[in-house]
Amino acid sequence: MICNDTQELLRCLTPAARVLGLDLGTKTIGVALSDVGLQIASPYELISRKKFTRDVAQLSSIVTKQNVGGIVIGFPRELDGTIGKACHRVYAFIDEMEKYIDLPVLMWDERLSTNAVERILIQEVDMTRKRRAEVVDKTAAAYILQGALDNLNRHTDPGENAVPDEEDDFDDEGNEA
Repeated sequence: MICNDTQELLRCLTPAARVLGLDLGTKTIGVALSDVGLQIASPYELISRKKFTRDVAQLSSIVTKQNVGGIVIGFPRELDGTIGKACHRVYAFIDEMEKYIDLPVLMWDERLSTNAVERILIQEVDMTRKRRAEVVDKTAAAYILQGALDNLNRHTDPGENAVPDEEDDFDDEGNEA
């Protein structure tokens, strides 16, 4: 199921479920994972693309091991906002993936995410070109996922999903009863 926004994705998640972030490339899939509180995205893994069934099996294994309840996948619109060939590859990937992994999917605008991550890795971390090549895609996946998590948290009341205590030993002014 494709979600229209972060709030719809949130409504589909089970309690304590994580969200998987994907940066889909032609040679690799960058994978990131949220914490259970849906606050922080972390780079997780880089999948070297070989064959679709192998790629989706690796993703399915991560989903099971990490209690993933939803997926945010980078949607690479053109700079002018139009949908190009790369977006159609994402649509095709989602269509096939949904046959194997039954989770809500949110497509997140990822324009320039890889460029932003490379700029950070060069300017802030001073990482070598070889090392950057090893981490850029999974870091881009974390960048994409973090954008979605930030949006989700900006539009969600922190107390909205709070569970009240069964016994409240305080009165309305906070004094012990």
